[in-house]
Amino acid sequence: MQLSFEEKLRIILRRRNMSVNDLADALGTSRQNLSNKLSRDNFREQEIIEILEVLNCTYKTTIIFNDTGEEL
Repeated sequence: MQLSFEEKLRIILRRRNMSVNDLADALGTSRQNLSNKLSRDNFREQEIIEILEVLNCTYKTTIIFNDTGEEL
């Protein structure tokens, strides 16, 4: 089973000993705004990149053509 971004983010926060409040402060947003996005698991790719930069993580995504195995 694949984890949602929200689930992955909560794991990262625990490993970094950070709260949602800490992350919201580091991002310059409100805790409520970040909590709402987490509950909806509704993040744009640019937001994911910004969040992971604050958490000292790298975001990687790969698109693979299933019929040819070609990667973009």
